[in-house]
Amino acid sequence: MANFEENLSRLENLTQDIKRSDISLEEALKDFEEGIKLAKSLEKEIDKMEGKIQILMNQPAKEDGKVEMDLFSAVNSSGSQGEPEAGLRQ
Repeated sequence: MANFEENLSRLENLTQDIKRSDISLEEALKDFEEGIKLAKSLEKEIDKMEGKIQILMNQPAKEDGKVEMDLFSAVNSSGSQGEPEAGLRQ
């Protein structure tokens, strides 16, 4: 699976391609569709990152300066807070 930076670079390339004067309508539409999918995927990734940052910012540091993540307050893969990961429920 491509990482965030690769997806962002691909989206930038698609944007430039769509702006070309010699691109066909069909090709522009295809690039636009791919770009929308990439943009939505990138937005989800950014939302996950923001959630993790918020959790880290709200966690008290231990004496050694490290932040200990509370498993039950961490953002799980579905993006909800306060619930343990599905595989960790009892």
